[in-house]
Amino acid sequence: MSEVKVREGETFESALRRFNKKIKQNGVLSEVRRREHYEKPSVRRKRKLVAAKKRRAKAG
Repeated sequence: MSEVKVREGETFESALRRFNKKIKQNGVLSEVRRREHYEKPSVRRKRKLVAAKKRRAKAG
């Protein structure tokens, strides 16, 4: 659970920016997007394989 306390004199926009940054760092948003639809195990394996190939090519 991500939580941001609004500091004294802080605008809502800056607090929202801090909250969004914290959510991205924790990986909450990517987790939600990943779980949005069911992914078959074969599709999951293929996605992981492609990601591993990209990492290997980048390290290279």
